[in-house]
This record gives sequence, C-alpha cells and structure tokens, in this order.
Amino acid sequence: MIDQLKEHIKEVQEFTAASEEAVEEFRIKYLGKKGVLNHFFSEFKQVPNDQKKEFGKTINELKVLAAEKVSSLKASLEAKVGQKSIYGDLTRPGEPLELGSRHPISIVKNQIIDIFSRIGFNVSEGPEIEDDWHNFTALNLPEHHPARDMQDTFFIQTDPDLLLRTHTSSVQVRYMETHKPPIRTISPGRVYRNEAISARSHCFFHQVEGLYIDRDVSFADLKQTLQFFTTELFGKSKI
Repeated sequence: MIDQLKEHIKEVQEFTAASEEAVEEFRIKYLGKKGVLNHFFSEFKQVPNDQKKEFGKTINELKVLAAEKVSSLKASLEAKVGQKSIYGDLTRPGEPLELGSRHPISIVKNQIIDIFSRIGFNVSEGPEIEDDWHNFTALNLPEHHPARDMQDTFFIQTDPDLLLRTHTSSVQVRYMETHKPPIRTISPGRVYRNEAISARSHCFFHQVEGLYIDRDVSFADLKQTLQFFTTELFGKSKI
C-alpha cells in the first residue's frame, strides 16, 4: 500500500493542467470526499503496526503535495488569463468608431434639400466633369461667348470638349432629356470656375439651382417658393 502512495506522489509531481477544469478534476480526484486521500485514510487501520508510521508520513506527504499542486496550478492559470486580458476579450465586438461630425456645408445642403422636398421638389444630380453641350451650348451660350473663356472655365487638356462644370444648370439639361413635364427638381452640387482664390471666394464652390416646369406657373410661384425657402431656412423677419 505504501508503494501505491509513492506512485500517486510521483503522479502528483508530474501532473500539469492547461485549464481550470482539469485542475478541478485533479483536486476532486485527490482531495475530494471520495478521493484518493480519503480512501487511504480509511485503509489506515488495516496497515500493519510496523508500517503505520511510514504509511502516515507518506500519506501526509501526498496530501501536502496535492494541495500545493492545486494552488500552484490555479495561480499559474490566473496569471496567464491576466496577461491575455490586457486588451480585453478579443472575441467581443469592437467599440464603435467616431467618424467625426458633418461639414457645415453638408448640414446646410441637407437643410435646403429638406425644405424643398416638403413642397414637392426632388433632387437631381449630374457629373462634375461635363461636356461642352450640356454646360454651354444647350444653355444658349454660343461658341464665342465670354463664359467659355479659359479665364472663366477649367477645361480638360486631354479633351477640349470636356471641362469642370461651371454651374449645376447642366444637371437641369440632363434631367429634361430624360423627364417630361411637369418637372419640379433642385440640383445641388459643386461647381468650378477659374477665379483667383481669396478670403471671400474660391475656384470651386456650391450651388443649388431649381427647375419648375408646369402649366399655369408664373413669377408669383417663383416669389412664393423663394419666400417659403428663406423663411424656413433663416426664420421669419423680425423687422
């Protein structure tokens, strides 16, 4: 029986565990109510008298070794978990990224679109690199018109028929090519003009143009539309 105890001592000394579950199984096996140690303690009375001293010493050695092994393995596993938790649980969803706030121009543009949408206008968009026809000719700007001058327009050098649009009126031309009246649309967007950059102006800026085509439309409708827009955007006049 003493030889059995020594085999268990060797097993305890060599035991390793990679998880808390394995440590708990080991603890129950040796230190539990129905474990190895309690079994040997219950067999103590059957040990011959001349062996009781050595048997008692050996079983106590096994008990101490098993308890120390459980404590050391738990401490080792907890230390590893602490190191991994420096960055938290890597399997959890990431924190949402703050992408910043909207640009003031985008805020105002969205407000304008919202105001016009409430009175039946939709939004039409077109390319910023435009051709001569949609940007000039279709808008009654003939070939030698001053607006076509290089000092006013950014032309694409590789193709003289292409340019950076100088207004969003080109979008209205494209919209009328594909839609029949009644038409009620606005065309917000960036436009480009070959002008000197200063504190008050830039070579590209933003426009919002409106197009309203229908029967029985007059300047009174234009006036009321502009009145509604300015009141909604800036508020009622205090004068």
